[in-house]
Amino acid sequence: MTITRRTILLGAAAGALATPFIRVRPAMAAEFSYKLANNQPLDHPSNVRLAEAQKAILEATGGRFDLQIFPSNQLGADTDVLGQLRSGGVEFFQLSPIILSTLVPNASINGVGFAFPDYDTVWKAMDGELGAYERSQIEGAGLVVMEKIWDNGFRQITSSTKPITTPADLEGFKIRVPVSPLWTSMFTAFGSAPASINFAEVYTALQTGIVDGQENPLAIMKVAKLWEVQKYCSMTNHMWDGFWLLGNRRAWGALPEDIQGAVAENFNAAALKQREDIAQMNASLKTDLEAQGFVFNDADPKAFEDKLREAGFYAEWKKTYGDEAWAILEAAIGRTLA
Repeated sequence: MTITRRTILLGAAAGALATPFIRVRPAMAAEFSYKLANNQPLDHPSNVRLAEAQKAILEATGGRFDLQIFPSNQLGADTDVLGQLRSGGVEFFQLSPIILSTLVPNASINGVGFAFPDYDTVWKAMDGELGAYERSQIEGAGLVVMEKIWDNGFRQITSSTKPITTPADLEGFKIRVPVSPLWTSMFTAFGSAPASINFAEVYTALQTGIVDGQENPLAIMKVAKLWEVQKYCSMTNHMWDGFWLLGNRRAWGALPEDIQGAVAENFNAAALKQREDIAQMNASLKTDLEAQGFVFNDADPKAFEDKLREAGFYAEWKKTYGDEAWAILEAAIGRTLA
């Protein structure tokens, strides 16, 4: 399936009329009925591809495995659902490794500011040794993780007050960041005033002026309609972020091997298709968002990277992650950060 503007609009229309979750009912009672949660809107490519995987898994398992998908933080904020995942209240959860770092500290290493220059470097790293390292850390914390990470995208900064063109523009800037030490640390290094707010509350926080700006990939800005509460979008590409598809270990272990294989195979295949969808969306998103009223500007990443280096950000996080993890990161990106 190709994600187009039409499929996104159709998905949004369907979402307004749909039940609270995505479900394909099996012909008869399933042997296993598991829940999957994420924070992405119903019409985001992740949920479009998950719905396809849901049907494929149901068919591949002869109706034995029934997956229910709960998008848009319907089961709670990210940090709450992570707790549900660990306790078994939710069997699967798509989550940014940066937010996952509240449980698995080194899972966030791919989010180090300005580490990745482009997508070629991202996928070489995350499908290679860096991704393998993160998965080993996640599994060591007692969770199951699928092999392929899903794309969230390169993150950009929006503002209701001014464009962000240089690091100096971030001084004193009230910016929403996800609940994660890495994000808070990076914007503190810029002299900003970061506020950790779960994504479900972002629109309201921007609308009411609790914060002046936020940072997210363009795809998230589109489906969340952030142009309604923001004016400027600065193309900083300050961080690449993805979604690991996580599983509860006990629930995963309860599945027969053939069902495990069908679930993993279809989740990983869906991740690769979702990456292609995001790439297609990115090709036209800037134009689409400009039409909605966003005012875009480019920013020189080197100036921002130099500011972080000067502030001791890279040295601090190298010490936090440890020499082994930092060496894996720098080998993956082919350059030295600290």
